[in-house]
Amino acid sequence: MPRPMRHLLAAVLVLPLFGNSVSAQPAACNAPLKPQQVAELLLGRKIGDRLGVSETQFLNFLDREITPRFPDGLTVYDARGQYRDGERKRIVREPSKVVMIVLPGNPEDMARLNEIADAYKKRFRQQSVGIVLRQACVSF
Repeated sequence: MPRPMRHLLAAVLVLPLFGNSVSAQPAACNAPLKPQQVAELLLGRKIGDRLGVSETQFLNFLDREITPRFPDGLTVYDARGQYRDGERKRIVREPSKVVMIVLPGNPEDMARLNEIADAYKKRFRQQSVGIVLRQACVSF
């Protein structure tokens, strides 16, 4: 991907993280749907060149780090991710997990997401964890 495109993509992914400094308009939803933020955590499972986060280890992390911060519910699904390793200058493909959370709308939601990302990076020696925030129309 050309460098300007990478910078644009990075800006688009990071802008929602600035909270009050960038105001996103809530989605216009038809009843019974209501506007809420949805977060997706993008969690790679390789450590170096090998699968380093087993299914059991991931479920343990989910139980200890994610569920206590967002106990009202979430969705986890398997994915295949890829990224450019900045140190080795090559594309790395890896099995991943995506955790989707309809945020409760608490002031501490973003802090909790960052705590999860930091814990995952530290525990599983990851270079990064993706966090995507978006507006959605939601009903449960």
